[in-house]
Amino acid sequence: MIRALLVHRAGAGMTIQDLGRPGYLSFGLSRGGAADRLAVSEGAALLKQDEKLAVLEMASTGGEFEATHDLRISLTGAASRASIDGARLAWNASHRLPAGARLSIGGKNTGSYGYLHLGGGIQSSKILNARSAHLTAGIGTLVQTGDQLPVGPDSNTETGLKLHTLPRHDGGTIRLVPSLQTDVFSASEIARFEATEFRRDNHANRMGMRIILEGRGFNTAVGLKILSEVIIPGDIQITGDGTPFVLLSECQTTGGYPRIGSVLPADLPLVVQASSEAVLRFKFISLREALKVEKQEAKRRRAFNENISPLIRQPHSVANLLAYQLISGATAGDDLERDDR
Repeated sequence: MIRALLVHRAGAGMTIQDLGRPGYLSFGLSRGGAADRLAVSEGAALLKQDEKLAVLEMASTGGEFEATHDLRISLTGAASRASIDGARLAWNASHRLPAGARLSIGGKNTGSYGYLHLGGGIQSSKILNARSAHLTAGIGTLVQTGDQLPVGPDSNTETGLKLHTLPRHDGGTIRLVPSLQTDVFSASEIARFEATEFRRDNHANRMGMRIILEGRGFNTAVGLKILSEVIIPGDIQITGDGTPFVLLSECQTTGGYPRIGSVLPADLPLVVQASSEAVLRFKFISLREALKVEKQEAKRRRAFNENISPLIRQPHSVANLLAYQLISGATAGDDLERDDR
């Protein structure tokens, strides 16, 4: 029997994803891939494997799974209640999933996309050099109850690790660079855009996310007289009624709505995983500043291993064990009341 993950129950919107298909824009195919690429890198670091391996993306609730062989797993992205045969699991951590055990993953506590990573990665068939489903392009399908997902070989055995992650469900300031149509918006409209508080609309998908505000939308002098041009994930289009849409991984390749700016890749996970109550604000920075931010983010991701630690610390691995007060509250025993009767 091949190494596989059996899907006994699949939540809505569950797909196989990797880092997508770069290089096909000229053929009308956007990159696609995981909505939260940072979560893919985090899960790979926990399993100490290549971040290019395919994972399971859970868009709403999780599901029920069983391993045909002992597997290593990690859980990242939007956290859910998870357990193996009833024993609770930590999120942003790696675990051992024994053959025959039931892995249960519930609905999201917060955020939008959770990820189940498997040691060896999901080894489904490649299409155009990637395993990720791109549903708007008709590539791949949703994962269904009854599916059997093949898992690649895994030479590592280490589990029980946790990764310190930066919060990305609480919104915050999202950095932008100017887009090709930023200058068709007046200075006052751009200033108002930066001063406005937004919240994500619950009606979102892998193509894009509407962000809502109180009051009127945003307008340009040219209206919708924009020629269709290439667009990429992170671009913020302003529709005819003035509503902003942040384009995500499965966005179309061209569009004619004016773009007020483009979210830095480093900050896009903050938009993707923001809760509906979280406040989002946008701030323009220069291209020079943006390059510096992206270099810093790449350096931070390369250093993930430095932020990985055991879920349970073993005494033999604690370098300063003697510095801990291990028996606080112990006494000589002569201060206890004694009843010899």
